Amino acid sequence: MRKKELEGGSAPVTVKKYANRRLYNTESSSYITLDDLAKMVRAGRDFRVIDARTEEDITHNVLTQIIMEEEGRGQALLPVSFLRQLIALYGDSMQAVVPGYLEASMDSFRRNQEQFRSAVEGAFAGSPFADLAKRNMAMLDAAARAFKPPASATPATAQGGKDAEIAGLRAELAALQDKVERLGR
Repeated sequence: MRKKELEGGSAPVTVKKYANRRLYNTESSSYITLDDLAKMVRAGRDFRVIDARTEEDITHNVLTQIIMEEEGRGQALLPVSFLRQLIALYGDSMQAVVPGYLEASMDSFRRNQEQFRSAVEGAFAGSPFADLAKRNMAMLDAAARAFKPPASATPATAQGGKDAEIAGLRAELAALQDKVERLGR
C-alpha cells in the first residue's frame, strides 16, 4: 500500500514524458511543465514520471532537473561545498548510506522548523513585531517546502530527543526575545 493511500490521500499522479521532452499529466489530461511539477511538489502532491516509450520510472531524473533549474535561476539552496562533498561520495563505500542519512536529516530539519515556527508565533503574538515574524516564518515555510516529500510520514522521536529539542528551541527563543528587546531600545 502506498504512503498516500495510508494517509487517506489519492495515489500518485502519473506523468508521461515523451521523446519531444513534453510532460503529459494523465490525471488532468493536459501537458504540463517542470514548473507545474515543482508546484505539485510544494503542494504535497505525489507523482511519478514515466518515460512514455520505455515505461521506465524517471521521477528521480526529473526531480533532479527541477533542482538544477531552480539553482540556475539564482535560487541557490545547495552550497558548493555540499555539492562537492556529495559528488565525492559517489562510488564510495558509504554511498548506500547517504540517501537514508540525508532523508533523516531533512525530516529532522522540517520537525525543528515546525517547532520553531510555533514557538516564534507564540512569542510574538500581540507584539509590534508580530507581522514581521509572520512574514519571516512564511519565507522559512517556503524554503522548507522544497524539501518536504509529498507523502512521507514522520517517525516519532524518542521522548528524550523531544525534550532536548524543546530545550534547544526555548534557548533559541530566549535569544530571539533578547534581540527583539535590544532592537526596541
